Amino acid sequence: MSPSAYTRGNGHGIFYTLNYLAHLERVGARVVNGHQAFRFETSKAQQLALLESLELPYPKARVINHPEQALKAAVGLRYPIVVKPNIGGSGAGVLKFNSAAELAKGIDEGKINLGLDNTGLVQEFIPARGNHITRVEVLGSKFLYAIKVFLSGENYNLCPADICQDTSGVELDRAACPVDAPKNGLKVEGYTPPKDVIEAVEKIMQTAQIEVGGVEYIIDDRDGQLYYYDINALSNFVADGPKVIGFDPFVRLADYLEQEAR
Repeated sequence: MSPSAYTRGNGHGIFYTLNYLAHLERVGARVVNGHQAFRFETSKAQQLALLESLELPYPKARVINHPEQALKAAVGLRYPIVVKPNIGGSGAGVLKFNSAAELAKGIDEGKINLGLDNTGLVQEFIPARGNHITRVEVLGSKFLYAIKVFLSGENYNLCPADICQDTSGVELDRAACPVDAPKNGLKVEGYTPPKDVIEAVEKIMQTAQIEVGGVEYIIDDRDGQLYYYDINALSNFVADGPKVIGFDPFVRLADYLEQEAR
């Protein structure tokens, strides 16, 4: 159940799924990525609260429940800022504003949509050093692999299964997201993060009870500060894993699910 499903006419399933997962756990079913995991998947505000509790760095942000609060919430933040729905995914509803005047105009023109729960973040936009973000994937809440995703323009949909080529320009075979994954110019390469980053990601996922998913982080080009900014309890895995990271993560996932089923 993707949090961006509401952009495809399937938003009705999100809250149903949240409560259904809780029900399954109450009756003793073995659930991979259960209620707690999906709670974090469907709340960017809760993700930031989790990072705060773990004393991990994240882009400064404030939570709002109406677009008209955005201008006041942005006071003291560094522009540019982004306004994003609390329940998002695939970059849905994310808007960037370069100044207070631009933000005020966006509010007046009704451009800001806070999505299903009428809650959103006003957050500092971080310019990416090296023009890339890093996504670290876990399986069993432990490090599986990481990739650098090289950005193309202001595209906030960085689904790894959508990426169509590696950094050398070789076309990748995309097994997931085929319907809504047009060739987007994004490029990807395998990467091994520093030990402290791997440990931080595993701590995030274990606390959130996310067994399969990914954490994205970015390095601020202005001062070199690392920020964790997105926690995903869903993963489409990178397209054409053997070419990019040297193995097929779907095989590892299948093995994990078979083990848990037994």
